[in-house]
Amino acid sequence: MKKLKALALPLLFSSSLAVAQNPLFTDVFTADPAALVHNDTVYLYTGHDEAPNNDVFFEMHDWLAFSSTDMVNWKKHGPIMKATDFKWAKGEAWASHMIERDGTFYFFTTVRHNDTKPGFAIGVATSKSPTGPFKDAIGHALVTDDMTKHTPNDWDDIDPAIYTEENGDTYMFFGNLMPKYVKLSDDLLSLDGEIKTLDLPNFTEALWVHKKNDNYYVSYACEFPEKICYAMSKSIHGPWEYKGILNEIAGNSETNHQSIIEYKGKDYFIYHTGAVPPIDGKPSGGRFRRSVAIEPLYYNEDGTLKRIIMTTEGLSKQDK
Repeated sequence: MKKLKALALPLLFSSSLAVAQNPLFTDVFTADPAALVHNDTVYLYTGHDEAPNNDVFFEMHDWLAFSSTDMVNWKKHGPIMKATDFKWAKGEAWASHMIERDGTFYFFTTVRHNDTKPGFAIGVATSKSPTGPFKDAIGHALVTDDMTKHTPNDWDDIDPAIYTEENGDTYMFFGNLMPKYVKLSDDLLSLDGEIKTLDLPNFTEALWVHKKNDNYYVSYACEFPEKICYAMSKSIHGPWEYKGILNEIAGNSETNHQSIIEYKGKDYFIYHTGAVPPIDGKPSGGRFRRSVAIEPLYYNEDGTLKRIIMTTEGLSKQDK
C-alpha cells in the first residue's frame, strides 16, 4: 500500500483538470487508488506520496480526491482529510476505500494508531459530500492491531476494501500477509461478527472485491515486488478459486494497489506505478513516489479476466 512537495502542491490547487494519460497526474504523487461511482460521476480517492526521494520510506499525511464524468478529464478536489484528523492516530495516511449509503459517504482508511494501541489501525470517517470534509465517525479505531494475531507484524490490519451485497449486508476485506474479512453493522460503524480469513495464494495486501454477473472476484497484491492476482467465487464467503496474475509488476514500483469499477458500460482497472520522470531537477517517481494509472479491463466469455496491458496512453485513445 502504500509526491514533490514544493512543486506539486501549488500545481495541485492551481490546475483543476488533468487529462487521461498514464500516469494520470504528474504534478502530484498519488497511490493506492479507490474509485467510487456515484450519480454518473467517478470519484477517485488516493493516498498522497510526499517523500522527497525514493531512499527512505513512505511519507503520507493526507488523502486526495479527483472526479470525472468521462474517465479522461479529471477535476482535482485537493485533500479531503489528514491522518491526524483521527485524534487517536499518529499519522500515516495509507490505503482507503469510500462507499455511499443513504446520502452519507463513509471513508474507511488505514492510519498508524497512537501508543495506546500500537500499530496500524483502520478508522472510518463520514461526510455528506463525496469530496469532504470528512470527520471521524466514531472517535476510535474500527480495527486495531491487537484484534488480530495472524502475523507478528504491526501492519497486518491495513488496506480496507468494502463490498455490499444486494441485500445490504456489508463486508470489510483487509490485511497484509494474511487476508481477512468481517461483516459490518447495519450503520457501518462497528463490526458485526468475527474476523475471518481467506485462502489466497501468495497474498501480500491490497484486497479489492467486485461482482460481475454471477461471479465474485477478489483481486490483491501478490508476492513481492507486487503483482496483482485474482480469484473467483460464487459466494462472498468463498471458496475462492485462484485464477492467476491479472497485472504484472508496475513500472518502477515494488508495490501495487488496484481498484476495479464499471462505469457507463465499460470496465476499468486503476492501479499505481512509479513512472513519473524527473521534473525540474526533482527525483523521479519510484517506490515511495507513486502515480495512479488507468487501463480498460476485459472479461473472457467464461468470466475470467484478461491480463491487463499497461500503457502510457491510458484511456486517452480508448474507443468512444
